[in-house]
Amino acid sequence: MHFSPLTKRRLDNFIGNKRGYYSALIFSFIFIATLFAEFLANDKPIFVYFDSKIHFPTVEKIPEVYFGGEFETEADYKDPFVKKLINQNGFFIMPLIEYSFDTINYDLKVPSPSPPTFENLLGTDDQGRDVLARLIYGFRISVFFGLILTILSSIIGIIVGGLQGFYGGKVDLLVQRFIEVWSGLPVLYLLIIISSFIEPSFWILLLIMLLFSWMSLEGVVRAEFLRARNFEYVKAAKALGVKNLVIMYKHVLPNAMVATLTLMPFILSGSIATLTSLDFLGFGLPPGSPSLGEMVAQGKANLQAPWLGISAFFTLSLQLSLLVFIGEAVRDAFDPRKVL
Repeated sequence: MHFSPLTKRRLDNFIGNKRGYYSALIFSFIFIATLFAEFLANDKPIFVYFDSKIHFPTVEKIPEVYFGGEFETEADYKDPFVKKLINQNGFFIMPLIEYSFDTINYDLKVPSPSPPTFENLLGTDDQGRDVLARLIYGFRISVFFGLILTILSSIIGIIVGGLQGFYGGKVDLLVQRFIEVWSGLPVLYLLIIISSFIEPSFWILLLIMLLFSWMSLEGVVRAEFLRARNFEYVKAAKALGVKNLVIMYKHVLPNAMVATLTLMPFILSGSIATLTSLDFLGFGLPPGSPSLGEMVAQGKANLQAPWLGISAFFTLSLQLSLLVFIGEAVRDAFDPRKVL
């Protein structure tokens, strides 16, 4: 693959930051692995061969009567009776972790939260659910939430900041006054208040946080557009009759994207931290959802079970640290003064 000299220099700078480069590799590996969480941690088999037919219970519901049982409802593959029915006329393959994020272990030898065992490697929480399975699903949902919020807020911030900086004058003045008022609102308190009378869900939380998170990029993009609109090539394009939107998109935006891309990993880590805070306070995702913040709250409420707090703290620390290191490497990659 052929890269331009500028792109090659940026890639070399990114790889040259070893801490950020290896952090990107580790984060990518973990995130890609969690994308297949249903095949890593689940109370359903990833593969069933029964009566000369192949089934994938992770993506299809199979009633117990199909295997020769009594119930019309979906088969409980943790039930020894169901396992025996399948093995009589086939076989099945379970995931590495035989628990999903909401699976309750009813066979605990001690009251929950139970300490780590070979069956539950990181123990169980106060409801008997496997901690490792909840960490895997919680990591995935927090990264998805952060990525979607970062992308949407970046798009809005770039549009608003670009319009402000390019047109200036009254447009810049009015929008800037609105932003000053809007940014002065206590975001976390508003999120708590809104979440208290609206049933929280993934998309509702995303929408509420999007109302405020777009301002993190607006100022940077505005400054870049204010600077670039007086450049000679912009004036020449205007003199040739090129439309303003074309000038903004093709000539000014590429310069503004450098600062935008540099800030994105830090915005992502901030979004994850905000979601974790809301979940910890009980105003985040619906009860029962795999949430890192809820696991931190469980660790606080069950000090006699240190594996809960330690597991959640280690996962969050690793996640946010990797993102910060990646952000530093991206900053080095786009720094015109840094040459290896």
